[in-house]
Amino acid sequence: MDLWFCENHCDGVKFQIKIDQHLYSGESDFQKIDIFQTEEFGKILILDGLLMLTEKDEFIYHEMITHIPMAVNPFVKKILVIGAGDGGTVKRLVQYDTIEEIDVVEIDKLVVEKCIEYFPDLTSGFDDKRVSIKFEDGLKFVRKKSNYYDLIIVDSTDPFGPGEGLFTKEFYGNCYKALNENGILVNQHESPFYNEYKDIVKKTHQKLALTFPISELYQAHIPTYPSGHWLFGFASKKFNGTDINEAEWLKHDIKCKYYNIDLHKGAFALPTYVKEMIK
Repeated sequence: MDLWFCENHCDGVKFQIKIDQHLYSGESDFQKIDIFQTEEFGKILILDGLLMLTEKDEFIYHEMITHIPMAVNPFVKKILVIGAGDGGTVKRLVQYDTIEEIDVVEIDKLVVEKCIEYFPDLTSGFDDKRVSIKFEDGLKFVRKKSNYYDLIIVDSTDPFGPGEGLFTKEFYGNCYKALNENGILVNQHESPFYNEYKDIVKKTHQKLALTFPISELYQAHIPTYPSGHWLFGFASKKFNGTDINEAEWLKHDIKCKYYNIDLHKGAFALPTYVKEMIK
């Protein structure tokens, strides 16, 4: 008998992946965690029935959430990452030897433990001496900081359950306060394609735009995420998302599978239907 993981992308649309083996199932204080082995996508991580990452396409999401802000300001020293328990974002950040401090705030310790066990390559950045992992609520943590970070990356789950508080105006206001005068915030912004996600995209962008003087969206194609068309938010006190410091970024000589400078420029060129959605 064939086993399949099935996720509802919206009413009337389902996404399925054939499962070879159910490697782990457990429940933390915050969510249900499942890890499957698949033939097409390698190991996949599921939280509360929703697909968070696959070994095959995780590089797209993680490269785009890290290298976009780092190419705009390659002189970033202090970074706060909220969420990111799977390690993929931190793995890309530790490639920059100019970064001095990476604080990772993840509410669910069990997610980190299981990702270290089942995704050792993805979580390899956690061993870097510049990385400090704090198991607490990111919403509460950021309230205690002021004028400290150069970059905040909100690598959260969807805006319900443990990630709900990371999509509020209060949270973005606290992030603004925690950033210094050159500060940049990047977050995952959901998909604009299905009707069920449109309100989330519009409201999240609106909250960022009310908080930061510069608020933009950029996009990537992530095959296993709903519709495959995914948005990220770029908010800043000073920089536009297309203000690329190309010469300095290229000095890092980072090898990417998805991100490049040309793609960076094009990622901010949004389809007409998205532009009209966020007017």
